Amino acid sequence: MSKELIRLSDCVMKFDDDLILDHINLYINDKEFLTLLGPSGCGKTTTLRIIGGFQKPTSGDVFFDGVRINDLPPHKRKVNTVFQKYALFTHMNIFENVAFGLRIAKIPPKELTVRVEEALTLVNLGGYGKRTVDSLSGGQQQRVAIARAIVNRPQVLLLDEPLGALDLKLRKDMQIELKKIQQQVGITFVYVTHDQEEALSMSDTIVVMNQGRIQQIGTPQDIYNEPKNAFVADFIGESNIIDGIMHADGVVGMYGKRFPCLDSGFSPNEPVDVVIRPEDIDIVPVEQGQLTGVVTEVTFKGVHYDTIVDFRGFKWLIQTTDYSPVGAKIGVKIDPDGFHIMKKSRYSGMFGDYSSYSAEYDELSESAEDSGDEE
Repeated sequence: MSKELIRLSDCVMKFDDDLILDHINLYINDKEFLTLLGPSGCGKTTTLRIIGGFQKPTSGDVFFDGVRINDLPPHKRKVNTVFQKYALFTHMNIFENVAFGLRIAKIPPKELTVRVEEALTLVNLGGYGKRTVDSLSGGQQQRVAIARAIVNRPQVLLLDEPLGALDLKLRKDMQIELKKIQQQVGITFVYVTHDQEEALSMSDTIVVMNQGRIQQIGTPQDIYNEPKNAFVADFIGESNIIDGIMHADGVVGMYGKRFPCLDSGFSPNEPVDVVIRPEDIDIVPVEQGQLTGVVTEVTFKGVHYDTIVDFRGFKWLIQTTDYSPVGAKIGVKIDPDGFHIMKKSRYSGMFGDYSSYSAEYDELSESAEDSGDEE
């Protein structure tokens, strides 16, 4: 049974008239890898800073192991932070960088050496102690920052977009490494990212945030397979989100047709958002299709094709290994478990149409986001 370690109770954060956090309630368990995920400016870094003691909530309480710690300064919390900018000391070698906190704590030299060597070994930098910071790659510097944080044996490690400065392949390698380190040291990791794949691959629990509010909390599988609203469905992976009507338990209507699904618990004929993931759609001959549409765009992605199909003016994304040329008329088939039905929300109608789809748009928006400062 997991033990609760941190709790944010009704936390509000305001800067002048800007509401950054809107009544956040969240608990984090001991030894959990929890990720705060959301777009730039959603409040995730502010949440992390409140846990670390760098900011005090305007109202609400922060508890650590059942004790209220609102007024406890960062250095007195059993928490260490790894930032995106590693802030390593260039005038010290790697050993001294990692030993810095232990020297301040006046740890005896023998124990200090053992702990530093252990921490460096843990992050695969055993034997690197005498090297200079400048001689290391970005990924290695990142590991030094993590070693420096865990050598102090905090109960919680806060990580604010720590892989943001690394290239894609190194990021993927470090994701695996970080998860391994977290399991080996057995401490709580609270991780901030706007990268959905990073969150899905590393976390025990994901907290999806937008506009200062928590949209959904769950395991990676829950968040992906059972999104609570159109924002979550769109933000985590790709989603076609279509207006529908829940005629009865197990029957959803779209485009004037009825489809069997697995969802229940809605009012008869309740308007709903229907989520269909691109990988859950089969392209079939027109006469076998539940719906028919016209292919408007095809992009080869290596493993599959991203195929955009126009269904009466609303464009779907289908990810398939079958090639259909632009202009082809196709049928589509969706199994009952391929539908996910969501209640209407303030995000309904804002996402899920791929009319302006292009891989370039995604890259442009990502690079704009990366260059901007969060919160």
